[in-house]
Amino acid sequence: MTDPIVRITEARKAFPLPDGSRLAAVDGVSLEAEPGTAVSLTGPSGSGKSTLLHLIGAIERLDSGSIVVAGQDIGKLSRKALAGYRRTVGFVFQRFHLLPALTALDNVLAPVLPFRTAFDKQERARELLKVVGLDDRAAALPSQLSGGQQQRVAIARALVNEPRLLLADEPTGNLDSRTGTAIMDLLLTLRDERGTTVMVATHDPGIAERCDAALHLRDGRLR
Repeated sequence: MTDPIVRITEARKAFPLPDGSRLAAVDGVSLEAEPGTAVSLTGPSGSGKSTLLHLIGAIERLDSGSIVVAGQDIGKLSRKALAGYRRTVGFVFQRFHLLPALTALDNVLAPVLPFRTAFDKQERARELLKVVGLDDRAAALPSQLSGGQQQRVAIARALVNEPRLLLADEPTGNLDSRTGTAIMDLLLTLRDERGTTVMVATHDPGIAERCDAALHLRDGRLR
């Protein structure tokens, strides 16, 4: 039996409010994600979807509970080890977050430029642009790309370290339905061809239906 790539146990995260109280964004969530599967997180705005992805990606730190990814309990990692862990997880955001002064190729390269790698960085970036169907747009700036193309560049950037886990936070939220379907097609192709585990937060029930498992959050809890 294969161990889950993500195992979350009683995860909790709250944020302070101006009146001194705390808002429970994630409130006792436990779940598992199997390697090479696609898992959707659905729920209304404020339900905790994004916060849960941020916790898994170590963008936020847990208040209590545990998150184990590929055998690592990320709550027990040092600051230096956490920085290394973040480079093993791919993250795709709703707003793309491409650097406007950099070409598509350089945006894909950006996460690995400061580090030594065992692979040729330029070759890897060009290969990934080909994977997402943009090998002919390597020299284009983000302003010269459509929204769907920018999201494809963002996905290529998220894959540059060959992560086993890809976290996608509303990746189709700024796209029309046709382009959003194409982006989801790409994410599922990565699951099928590369064995990448994909966890996607979405408002779109059509996307949730295409995943191997669908989890629904409300008020920070699984329902």
